[in-house]
Amino acid sequence: MTTRSLTPVGKFFLKITEWVGTPISAIIHTLLFGGIFLLKLVGFSTEFVLAVLTTTVALEVIYLAIFIQLSINKSARTLEKMEEEVAAIREDEVKTHTILIHLGHQMKAIQQDLDILKKNGFLKSSNGNGKHPIRRAHA
Repeated sequence: MTTRSLTPVGKFFLKITEWVGTPISAIIHTLLFGGIFLLKLVGFSTEFVLAVLTTTVALEVIYLAIFIQLSINKSARTLEKMEEEVAAIREDEVKTHTILIHLGHQMKAIQQDLDILKKNGFLKSSNGNGKHPIRRAHA
């Protein structure tokens, strides 16, 4: 699945998933979570600050799990496409190998026919040494 085939929401979540793994994301999260403790300095109770911190961390974990699953799904789709491409390449390789074997057999049959024609005097070597030019090229 390419980025072009994603919906705008899918593109948005893909960007977030990519962003979460960056150093700037780690810095921003550290500042935000550390900033929650500043609520105590503005007069909120310790219980309230800890409740906000716990809720924020729990929500963050839920979203991170979702983003991880999105990444896994994307990787699985990409891997599946690559496996299909490899299978197609292998199939082409088998077909090519079969064709090459067939061509080799045809060349061998042609060489045998040329040898018979030469032996019976219907074909003479053009290079004057009694050897067929095709054989010389393979020697």
